[in-house]
Amino acid sequence: MKLDVGNRIRLLAILPEKGNLLTLKIVRELRDDLSFSEKEHKDFKIKTMGDRIMWDDKAKPKAIKFGDQAKELVDKSLRELNEKDELTMPDLALWEMFIGEI
Repeated sequence: MKLDVGNRIRLLAILPEKGNLLTLKIVRELRDDLSFSEKEHKDFKIKTMGDRIMWDDKAKPKAIKFGDQAKELVDKSLRELNEKDELTMPDLALWEMFIGEI
């Protein structure tokens, strides 16, 4: 699945912080895949301004592989945000990618 900078940042934010051993190993691997290399930081001109993250809008999406369990983790995180009425507009694109139904 190809994810742009914003989707990668948002996914990093919603992944669970706690869980069982299997969950945490999957989350760690996902965080590694979603994170940005030094080259990407430079190429995409990623910078933090206060609590906002800015980047070059010409940044290319990155292909990230999600196994079934990783997809389930993202699905669960998005559904929990939805149940608490805490979804944001950037989450809508992720919802459509991972869950599909509205």
